[in-house]
Amino acid sequence: KSSTVSCRLSAHTYRPYPLLMPPPESSRLLKMIGCMQGFLYLSVLVTFAACNAPPVPLDDILIEKTFVPEQCARAVQVGDYVRYHYIGTFPDGKKFDSSYDRGTTYNVFVGKKQLIQGMDKALVGMCVNERSLVKIPPQLAYGKQGYGTIIPPDAILHFDVLLLDVWNPDDGVQTNTYHTPPVCSRKVEVSDFVRYHYNGTLLDGTLFDSSHTRMRTYDTYVGIGWLIAGMDQGLLGMCVGERRIITMPPSLGYGENGDGTDIPGQASLVFDVVLLDLHNPRDGITVTNQQVPESCTRTSVAGDFVRYHYNGSLLDGTFFDSSYSRNRTYDTYVGQGYVIAGMDEGLIGVCVGEKRTITIPPHLAYGEEGTGSKIPGSAVLVFDVHIIDFHNPADSTVVTVTSKPEECDVHTKKGDFVKYHYNASLMDGTPIDSTYNYGKTYNIVLGANQVVPGMEDGLMDMCVGEKRHLVIPPHLGYGERGVTGEVPGSAVLVFDIELVEMEEGLPEGYMFIWNEDVSPDLFAEMDKNEDKVVEPSEFTDYILQQVNDGKGRLAPGFDPYRIIDNMFSNQDRDGDGKITEAEFKLKADESAAHDEL
Repeated sequence: KSSTVSCRLSAHTYRPYPLLMPPPESSRLLKMIGCMQGFLYLSVLVTFAACNAPPVPLDDILIEKTFVPEQCARAVQVGDYVRYHYIGTFPDGKKFDSSYDRGTTYNVFVGKKQLIQGMDKALVGMCVNERSLVKIPPQLAYGKQGYGTIIPPDAILHFDVLLLDVWNPDDGVQTNTYHTPPVCSRKVEVSDFVRYHYNGTLLDGTLFDSSHTRMRTYDTYVGIGWLIAGMDQGLLGMCVGERRIITMPPSLGYGENGDGTDIPGQASLVFDVVLLDLHNPRDGITVTNQQVPESCTRTSVAGDFVRYHYNGSLLDGTFFDSSYSRNRTYDTYVGQGYVIAGMDEGLIGVCVGEKRTITIPPHLAYGEEGTGSKIPGSAVLVFDVHIIDFHNPADSTVVTVTSKPEECDVHTKKGDFVKYHYNASLMDGTPIDSTYNYGKTYNIVLGANQVVPGMEDGLMDMCVGEKRHLVIPPHLGYGERGVTGEVPGSAVLVFDIELVEMEEGLPEGYMFIWNEDVSPDLFAEMDKNEDKVVEPSEFTDYILQQVNDGKGRLAPGFDPYRIIDNMFSNQDRDGDGKITEAEFKLKADESAAHDEL
């Protein structure tokens, strides 16, 4: 065995010789010596034969696969068109040609005699991204003629080949959906407008473009020639949320010339697409997922003022806004252009408490421009809406009698002092307040602006024991501002009331009246100390005494002392804090018909 042997050993270049075996009767030592001699003899024979054997003739191509991709969706067949890189060398390693040096792949049909025979054979069966070392004998290369000064006659050629692309003239668009959304209510059709993200690669995986890197969808019409033909076909039938791989031959991509920069000529293209949005210019709004309450006595019309909550998202589910996050309803007139056209339409015909999903195409929403960062241009919008309440500026208080006693002869009127219980809530049932929680009635004077106007209306012409259901629009309730922490702005109020007690009031304009004829010595009766002037204390004591004796009445529901102070001020014309007989008489003379005394 020699470490200096440099020639190639081949089992086909020598014939093995039989070993000379020692006689069986020899000793063990002799056996070992014999074996060693036989081994050395064989080594010498093998070395001599190998070093003096002629080269092996190469009858056919030899292929050594140096890299095989894990997946091979397609192998080259005769008639396919391929794009590949190569380095051509002689057996001694000397390079004679390279596609890398030219900066472009070698593009050719396979099996159509456009290549040397050996390469035609070697490419068949290769996969994209496969790399092979191909050895081609001269009879399958350039033969005895060679090729000019580059390749000598009878030259064996070595090619390091990397396959980048393969397609066939008969190929069409291939689609592979790898994610399907659970719900697909609509698929892309010709003339639809779509918004999608994509990664574009060559067949070997080389990225040439991506909408993701631009952080902006690609927005276009489908099937009307705005896209390359392969993409026009590949997008048809997609659902929003679907992900698919679209593979197309160059005839349906950028053809023989490529795009001039990133896409070479005759390149197959692969697009990894996710569809985000879909609509048609003929679309109107769609209303789905309606949940209508059992009781719906009224539906909204144009001109109504609506309070509603909403979650807003794009068609792919991307959230962009919510009234819930602001903890405040969105309040607006409908049918009058205060909101986007699609919402204006979608809020017509709703009931209080109704929930619905309103899908709005961009031409009825924010159009091609969108709103900037939240809503992209040409985006379909989806609103999940919950109607809290609505009213019309022309509405009055709606009074519904729910219970009435058999005897109901005395009815409330302006000026009466009433005591009543109530439960108050919003239209959606949200409780606001209740007198039952406090264990006492709410007491007011009707017509004295002590409650909201709608409550005044609801308490009029009512008898003790009667129960009513009131619906009060905000302009007769707490208006646009509401009550901080209790009643939202522009909220419709609902009251269930029960009249517990009432006290008849005084005629309009009076705070005190006599129940019998007025004494002709009124001033003298007031002037207890007979100093010819009536002091405030004398005036107050006298009026309270008349009330206690049943001779006079103060207006119910007010502070009696404030009423008496006001009466005294009216008589004290010069404002000196006391009433003289001249003032008293003068007052009586000037306003006898309306004199409270």
